[in-house]
Amino acid sequence: MALDFKGRMAYGDYLKLDRLLSAQVPLSDKQDEKLFIIVHHVQELWLSLIIHELEFAMQNMRDGKAGLAFKALARISRIQEQLISAWDVLSTLTPSDYLTFRDTLGQASGFQSYQYRLVEILLGAKDERMLAPHRHTPQVYARLEAAFRGPSIYDEAIALVQRSGLDVPDSLLNRDFSKTHSYSDALHDIWLQVYREPERYFELYELAEELVDVEDHFQQWRFRHMKTVERIIGHKKGTGGSSGVGYLKTALDRTFFPELWAVRTDL
Repeated sequence: MALDFKGRMAYGDYLKLDRLLSAQVPLSDKQDEKLFIIVHHVQELWLSLIIHELEFAMQNMRDGKAGLAFKALARISRIQEQLISAWDVLSTLTPSDYLTFRDTLGQASGFQSYQYRLVEILLGAKDERMLAPHRHTPQVYARLEAAFRGPSIYDEAIALVQRSGLDVPDSLLNRDFSKTHSYSDALHDIWLQVYREPERYFELYELAEELVDVEDHFQQWRFRHMKTVERIIGHKKGTGGSSGVGYLKTALDRTFFPELWAVRTDL
C-alpha cells in the first residue's frame, strides 16, 4: 500500500477537509459552543442531501422513472433518521451551558435556515412570508422563489396519478403552485381506490407510502426539535425573535399530504 501521497489526491483533498473543518469558528471561549456549531453544520449537510434527492425524485417522476424516484424517497427517510438523532447530541447541552454563549449568536436562528425552508417548499409548504428573511442574499432568494412558484413533490405525485389512468380533477393539475395544496375530497377518493386495490395500482401505492414515510420522519424531526428547544431554553423567545417553542408546536399541526393521512381512516 502506497503511503506517500505527494502529487496525488488523498482523502482529505477529495473531501476538502481543510475547508470543512475550518468552518467551525466559535465566537466565545466556552466549551459547548463548538458542539452547538457542529450539530447545526451536520444538520445543514444532511438538508443539502435531502434537497438533492428531492429534486432528483421530482425530475424522475416527471420523466416517468418511478423506480428511481422511489429509491430517492427511501434514501431521504434514512437521512431524516440521522437528522432526528442529531437532536439527541444537542440535548446534552444544558440550559446553563447554553446561556454561557447564547448572546454571541446575535439574531442568528435556525428559523433562518434557507435549506430547511427549501425542503418545506419542495414538500409543499408555501408561505410567501417565509421568503422575506432571505431577500438580503439574492442567489438564495432566487432559488427559494423558483421552488415556491413551481410544483411540489406532491404536485408531481398527483400528475403521476393522472398519467397512470386515474381521473384527477383539472383543478388539481393546473393550479397556482405558489399556494399550499388544499385538502381535496376527489383526491382522497382516488387514493382510497389505490389503497383498496394495491396490487392493481402498486406503483401508486408504493409512491403514497414513500411520501407518508417522508412526512412521518419530518414530523418526528419537528417534534424532537421542539422538545430539544424546550429542554434548553424553556418557553423563552428564540434568538431570531420567533416565539420559540410556541412557534415550533404550531408546525406539528401542519401536513404536506393530507389525503394520504385521511385515507387510512376510511379503509
